[in-house]
Amino acid sequence: MGPGSYVSTLTEPWRSRLGLQAGRKRWAGWTFWAGRYSSPVTEPLHLDAELETLVLQAAGAKAIVGTQIVQSLWSGYGQIVRCHLDGGTRPAVIVKHVRFPDERDHPYGWTSDLSHQRKLESYRVESTWYRHYAHRCADACRVPRCLSLETREGEVIMVMEDLDSSGFAGRRHDVTDEELDACLRWLASFHATFMGQSPEGLWPTGTYWHLATRPDEFDALAAGPLKSAAATLDRRLARSPFQTFVHGDAKLANFCFSDDGSKTAAVDFQYVGGGCGMKDVAYFISSCLDEDESERMEAVLLDRYFELLADALRTSGKNVNVAELEADWRGLYPVAWTDFYRFLQGWSPGHWKLHRYSERLAREVLEAL
Repeated sequence: MGPGSYVSTLTEPWRSRLGLQAGRKRWAGWTFWAGRYSSPVTEPLHLDAELETLVLQAAGAKAIVGTQIVQSLWSGYGQIVRCHLDGGTRPAVIVKHVRFPDERDHPYGWTSDLSHQRKLESYRVESTWYRHYAHRCADACRVPRCLSLETREGEVIMVMEDLDSSGFAGRRHDVTDEELDACLRWLASFHATFMGQSPEGLWPTGTYWHLATRPDEFDALAAGPLKSAAATLDRRLARSPFQTFVHGDAKLANFCFSDDGSKTAAVDFQYVGGGCGMKDVAYFISSCLDEDESERMEAVLLDRYFELLADALRTSGKNVNVAELEADWRGLYPVAWTDFYRFLQGWSPGHWKLHRYSERLAREVLEAL
């Protein structure tokens, strides 16, 4: 089944199970804390001669006729810039220019040397991802093509396809059911593509909230059952016999949509690595549904994800027992949600995602351990 066929064959039954009307938009709570993604910064940027030459050679263009800053990277680690081109086959490219700052500013105050080293490693991982793995992603889990990647002392420069120019210009603050489905389809295809693969050169365990890479936030977590169970939660996820690659930061803000919302591409692979696919699914759902919808739609969204995953695994030819995988991962969905809840409790105790639904899942998981 192609990405576009869902609109005519599955949209209405799926929507009716949710009790929704066609075209309804969903609230996406990430806009309250990730406002840096909400609109591009458009002031021009001056490129030095060396960087301009690199961009033109990578894009096969004659001149850069304009630039705009799309966004600044987290904690002042550089910028993402769109370069408008003349004399080539591409109207524009994206330059992700990472520069390691002497002084660091984190909006939540996490500016330790450990935090800095983690970010350095994340950009090394993202470089490895684009060098060795990104080309394996088919259209069903579309990612931008990397045209050039250069590492210099204190900086990383990635010249990439501009997804806006390739038909993925949409960014969403809230989502329709078709757009939810497009993201679940992307995740299912991505997880199927890398099922059973070793994440060599990537994070051994993906996601930016992984316990082993977040000791400061763990130390800040109040003593109690959640803190005591943190290592057990991590082991439960790591011991799933069905390991794949996880995107590691699969929030709504990192998906780019086609005009009609039926297709999507994903960006930002700093925390890609090994793991259970439920980490991505739980995190994605938490990024675009409020507590009531997360609870009410849990079963339907998981049913749809596993339907898409089964199709993707068959298409990929992977020799995986789909029924056993689904049984294992369904049981790990609340564990994955609770693992992220654990991180938030240490990182930002007042975070809006620490709501009633998250608390209920965490309580049930802890009681079952």
